[in-house]
Amino acid sequence: MDTPGSLSQEIYDVVGIGFGPSNLSLAVALEEQGASSAQHPVTSHFFERQPRFGWHRNMVLPSTTMQISFLKDLATFRNPQSRFSFISFLHASNRLVQFVNNQDFFPTRQEFHQYLEWAAAGLSDRVSYGTEVTAIRPVTEPGATTAGLLEVEARDAHGTVSVVTARNVAISTGLVPRLPQGVTSDERVWHSSEFLSRFNAQDPAGLKSVAVVGAGQSAAEITRFLHDKLPHAQVCAVIPSYGYSVADDTPFANQVFDPTAVDDYYYGTENAREAFWRYHRNTNYSVVDSDVIRALYQRVYDEQVSGAKRLDFRNLTRVAEVRRAGDLTRVVLRSLLDDSAEELAVDALVFATGYDSLDPARLLGGTDRYFLRDAAGRHRVERDYRLVSTPELSSGVYLQGGTEHSHGLSSSLLSNIAVRSGEVADSIVLRRTQRELDRPLSGDISPSVA
Repeated sequence: MDTPGSLSQEIYDVVGIGFGPSNLSLAVALEEQGASSAQHPVTSHFFERQPRFGWHRNMVLPSTTMQISFLKDLATFRNPQSRFSFISFLHASNRLVQFVNNQDFFPTRQEFHQYLEWAAAGLSDRVSYGTEVTAIRPVTEPGATTAGLLEVEARDAHGTVSVVTARNVAISTGLVPRLPQGVTSDERVWHSSEFLSRFNAQDPAGLKSVAVVGAGQSAAEITRFLHDKLPHAQVCAVIPSYGYSVADDTPFANQVFDPTAVDDYYYGTENAREAFWRYHRNTNYSVVDSDVIRALYQRVYDEQVSGAKRLDFRNLTRVAEVRRAGDLTRVVLRSLLDDSAEELAVDALVFATGYDSLDPARLLGGTDRYFLRDAAGRHRVERDYRLVSTPELSSGVYLQGGTEHSHGLSSSLLSNIAVRSGEVADSIVLRRTQRELDRPLSGDISPSVA
């Protein structure tokens, strides 16, 4: 049996679960708060199940660009003078002048990933990589009537279990890849979240027929990539809509991602919230940047001119069935136009069918009973991204993602990451100050050993 250990005997002010961009941004905010309050900094530690920092590595396709301005980085909207800004990264990389000369607000996805890696490396002393959190349990301090502490149990790649104690937990475990019901991924059926690693494991010569399912940015980018990388292959794009829809990135529409829009959504009426989604889903959901749409259409037109057609679009079409037949995957397509069915045999099938939101209940387990839900069964969330708890639990559980129902469209996006993380950090400090005013500080206790 594994014997739990402890990373530290102290009680952390916050333990972060996951170390993607959101909790990385929180770590930056806490670091900068500590610099201005060196006498009493917020203590933190983060657990990340990946062996090293990585953010959507399998979609860092050649020449793909970010869909947000470089100024929407980990810190700038919260602190323009931050040493963790994208501008600071460019300066440290000796590329600031060249980037400015490029006259582009949107860096490549590869460069932005380099920036995130650079920032994460500057905070590596407070992260345990290759470690997965397996349980969260409330504990009560001596003499207390409510559970003001949480035990966080984590298992590393060697099976060693550690238990740490925290006053708050920040959950940022990312989105969950979504496949159609009845479909499972394998060496021939991939979700876009695993695309590059799956593709690079193949012999390109063996990919003579491929299909991509989806109507969003990832689907369009993968279709373009496969058409360019496999000049011998037939590429089929299966789209449930009548072609790709363009993403609205115009200035007025983009205001839905402004920090102030979170207040408008959170405190708005049900009619206001519904209007956000009805009118502005096309800023982010199942839409594609215009340059990618035009690039794909140009390829289709060029093939019409040359008479050599390789790129085929099946509009208003859905996947009805997927089954393996030896080395091939057979896909049954059903047209929404006339309900007719057609079967394709492909060497690879890619589902760019999106993600499900973070569900904290999966991680909280039995501890989830302390948190309240709304009439629709969703977790109730405070404006500071903290789950609303029963009186029995005074420690805080913060969500970085999974709050679209309470905080709006930018809940899981990079657009508001700096301000959101700053608000979480401010809340942690404020609640600590209030706790210290309410009662004398007790001595730290050692993490319990199961």
